[in-house]
Parts: sequence; C-alpha cells; structure tokens
Amino acid sequence: MLRRLDRLAFVPRSPDASGAALDNLPQWDLSDLYPGLDSPELQSDLAAIAAECANFEEAYKGKLAGILDGADAGGQMATIVSRYEKIEDLLGRLYSYAGLVYSGDTTDPVRAKFYGDVQEKLTEASTHLLFFTLELNRLDDAKMEAALAAPEFGKYRPWIEDVRAEKPYQLEDRIEQLFHEKGVTGRGAWNRLFDETIAGLRFDVAGEILPLEQALNFLAEPDEDKRRVGAEALAKVFGENLRLFTLITNTLAKDKDISDRWRGFEDIADSRHLANRVEREVVDALVSAVHAAYPRLAHRYYKLKARWFGKEKLEYWDRNAPLPKVETRTIGWEEARDTVLGAYSTFSPRMADIARDFFDKSWIDAGVRPGKATGAFAHPTVPSAHPYVLLNYLGKPRDVMTLAHELGHGVHQVLAAPNGALMAPTPLTLAETASVFGEMLTFRRLLAAAPDARARKAMLASKVEDMINTVVRQIAFYTFERRIHTERKNGELTAERICQIWMEVQAESLGEGIHLGPGYENYWVYIGHFIHSPFYVYAYAFGDCLVNSLYAVYENASEGFAERYLGMLAAGGTRHHSELLKPFGLDARDPAFWQTGLNLIERMIAELEAMEEEA
Repeated sequence: MLRRLDRLAFVPRSPDASGAALDNLPQWDLSDLYPGLDSPELQSDLAAIAAECANFEEAYKGKLAGILDGADAGGQMATIVSRYEKIEDLLGRLYSYAGLVYSGDTTDPVRAKFYGDVQEKLTEASTHLLFFTLELNRLDDAKMEAALAAPEFGKYRPWIEDVRAEKPYQLEDRIEQLFHEKGVTGRGAWNRLFDETIAGLRFDVAGEILPLEQALNFLAEPDEDKRRVGAEALAKVFGENLRLFTLITNTLAKDKDISDRWRGFEDIADSRHLANRVEREVVDALVSAVHAAYPRLAHRYYKLKARWFGKEKLEYWDRNAPLPKVETRTIGWEEARDTVLGAYSTFSPRMADIARDFFDKSWIDAGVRPGKATGAFAHPTVPSAHPYVLLNYLGKPRDVMTLAHELGHGVHQVLAAPNGALMAPTPLTLAETASVFGEMLTFRRLLAAAPDARARKAMLASKVEDMINTVVRQIAFYTFERRIHTERKNGELTAERICQIWMEVQAESLGEGIHLGPGYENYWVYIGHFIHSPFYVYAYAFGDCLVNSLYAVYENASEGFAERYLGMLAAGGTRHHSELLKPFGLDARDPAFWQTGLNLIERMIAELEAMEEEA
C-alpha cells in the first residue's frame, strides 16, 4: 500500500470545503472485490483459501527435491508455481478488501473487527505456505537452472531469483512459522494501534474540533494567524499523546532489531534495500548527494521565501504557506479530473485512458470523513481485479498534484498486472517513478497555462516546495529513522531523546531560514511510514531524482519516449532497475546520476531568485 502521509499533510485547507465545488466527491465501489462484509462470496473464499493452503502443503511439502530430480521437472515446477500464484492472488484479494474497508473508517468497531478477523484467518491459512519458498531455496542450484530452461517454468525466473536472493536471511522452518503467526499480535497489532490512535485524535483549532487531516491543512492557510493556531493545536495534542507514540516507536524498532539480528542483516536498512532490490551503495550515494545539497536547496529556498514574507526567518508553520498576495481558490473535482487527464493525454493517450477508468468505474475514494485513513494511497489489490485510490481531497493545487501522483501509481499497477500476482509488484524505488512522473506532467501543464508572472511564480514555488518535501525532507526522515534504530540497539529512547533527534535532523535539513519553535519537537509522531514501512521514505527521493532525469531525456528526445516509458512500467517486478533504465541511457549506480535530479531543483530556485530581482 503506497501512502503519502507527510506530503499530503500539507495540502491547504479549503475555507469553503463544504461548498458546491467539492460536493459529491466520489467514493469507491469495492464490489469488484466482494459485495459486502457478510457476502456469501467472501465467506466462500475464506473457506476456500483455508482448504487450498492446507492442500498445497500436503501435496508438495518435502517433495520439491524429488520433483526436480524427476521427468519433466520444468513442467511440473511450472504447474506448482502457477498453483501457488493463484493462491497468492486469492489471499491478496481478501487482504485487500479487508484493508480497504477498514481504511474507509478506522474508528468503526465493526470494520475494525472485520479487518482483525480476516487478518487472523489469512495468517492461519498462509502459514501452510511458508514451507514453499524456504524449500525452494534449499534446492540444488544446477538442477534449478536446468528446470528453468523449460519455457513454462522459465517465465517465473524473475520471481525465483527474487526468492533465492532471500536465501542468506531465511531461518529454520518452525522459526519462520513463529515469526509469521506472531505478526498478528506483534508488529501488526502495533501498526493497528497507531492507525486507530491517529484516526481518533481530535484537534481544537480556534473552537473547531477537527481530525488530523483537516487540522494539518491549517499549516497552508493564507492567513498566518490560522497557520499558527493550527500548528499550536497539533503540537498540543501530539504532546499529550507523546508517551504512547514513544512506546510504539520503541517497540517496533526493537522488534525490527530482533528480526534483523536473527536473519543476519548487517545494516539496519538492509532488509528494506533487499525488498527494494537496490544495492546499499546506490542508496548511500543518493543520501550523500542529498545531504551535500541541503545548503543549495532547502537552506537557499527557505531564506528566499522568508524574504518574500518580509521576515528574517519563517516560523515552522509558515514553511508550506502559500505566497503572499497570491489568490487562492477551490479547485472543483471535475476541473482536477480534466487537468490530470489532459496532462496524461498529451504525453500518452493510452496512459490517460487507463487513468480515466479510475473516475468512470468508481475506483477512487476522494472525500474527507471522520475516521477515514489519513493521507493518500494507491492500492494495487491483485492482478485479477484492479487498483483503488484513496485521497482526502480539499480542492487546492497540491490536491490536484496528489491526484496526479496516485493515478500514476494506479496506471503503473494496471500496466504491470499481466505479470501475475508474483511478478506484478514493483520494488518501492521504482514504484514511485510513475507517480512522480505523473505529477511532473501535471505541473508542466499547469505552468504552461499560468495567466501571468505572479501565477507562474506561485506555481514554481509550490513545485519547488513539493520537490524539497519529496527529496530533502524524505532523506531527512531516513536519517532520523537511522538514528532512532541505531540508538534503540542500546536501550529504549525517551520521548525527550526522540524529540531531540527530530529537531537536530530537521534543523540540519531545513537550515537557518526556518525557526523550529516550541511544539515542533512533537511533529514526528504522525509520520505513518516510520511505523508501517521502516526506511521506506528514501524511495520518494529515489523516485523524484529518477523522474527528473527521465524528464530531461523526454524533453531532449521525446520521439518514442512514451512507448519506452510505458514498457518500463509494464515490466512490473520482472527486471532490475539497471535493466529498466538502460534504454534511457541512465544508470543509478553512477554518482553523477543523482546530481541531474538535484540540479533541476536548483535551477528552479535560481529562476525564482531571478523573478525576485526582476520585481
């Protein structure tokens, strides 16, 4: 599930969010998965998956080596993997439906119980499958290679190679089973506690009692007093819940440390790198490049923005404020739809056609509701169905960009689906490619239509801020996580220590143009990626810099680019990032690669500085 909690958190709040422009926002129709929580189809599939998982184990556990030694090994192995893939698709359908229902209102006890019950049943069923990948990794390499020569089995080579990459870190079967079964009452339970706590928080903003999403939107109000009041309300409630979030953070960091130690991972982020199929050196090069660029990107921009506001320093609640003297308006849903589809269509009619299905077939849930999951995501579900997109749309330009982003994910997931349940999923480093590219297409369309220099400046500034949030801020988050997980090895961290690390990392990344005043030390508590997907955040910076490089190729040689680009997306998880980027002449292992993306941000800041001088 691809979530953008922090980035969406800074979508401006619409003062007339209940007005006609935002009436009748779409809600998704989940009946393509199941008709309802109590539907016979759902109950039938829950029973079927339990039986099929048990039957699969009975049929093949302890027998794979013998099958590999027998006649037609490739054909038989292909049949077994195909059966396993169908099981994975059904498991994914059930998991997806339960998760999407729960996302619609995480405070509803009926939905919460349904989600928990389905998780438990699927965990119990899938325990019977644990043997399969473990046993695959004990098979003889030469014999496996011979079997993969059969075309019907060879088509699964990318998945087999991914499975065998996990071999050095797998444990004895019964320990793997214990880890798997305890997940529901361990990490999964702490994740759920975080989600339900966040969804239940309420913030008193000038007498209005608001959920997190709407309270965060005050940080981008045109009125400075509203921004300040919103920031103070957030800080107060975060501070009141600091003890709980500190416990959750400490527990999950320790849980990860135990798992990493048992599996033999050397570095605290190596399990994420392995899952992303990216080398540690590549990520280290990205992080080093962004750290070195802090002064010429975030530091430089926020000093410039402070001058626009007539201040020596911006308060932290001014960081994402709209520019002064720039008119803001509510962008209706239909206009947002047409803007994004128009941008996609100019690049590729096929891309726009796929995105249009999300609107026409009710695959989007866009409105803000109490209890609804915060942020935004695109959930791929399974290849036998289709993705769904969740937004919290409030009618501002960044909302339009978020729509473009999540539809990019959705298009990517649709294109990759024919690879099947085992090979459709894309490593996170490349999963952000289509989403960020979709944002860039939409931004360029909006910029080209800017009516005057003031509007162009506002759009350019908004894009720079979004890119800083995507690159600088996410790498700062990664740095924060590294420090938390490293120190946790030596014992629990106090709330005060976590807050101190947060402030140090934020000050380093944002620079002297931002005053990080009292209350801001608590703002780490709501970042869901720290809880759900440790070290996920660098994927955003990876994707943004990658897209900047791709877009430069597109601008310089657009002929045939769209076809190559859609082909890259359609590859799903079947190819390594080095293979996928080769047709574009790009190599993420080259240290100079990251500078291309960073230089684009720097050029935009220079353009804004030139506008200031001209004015």
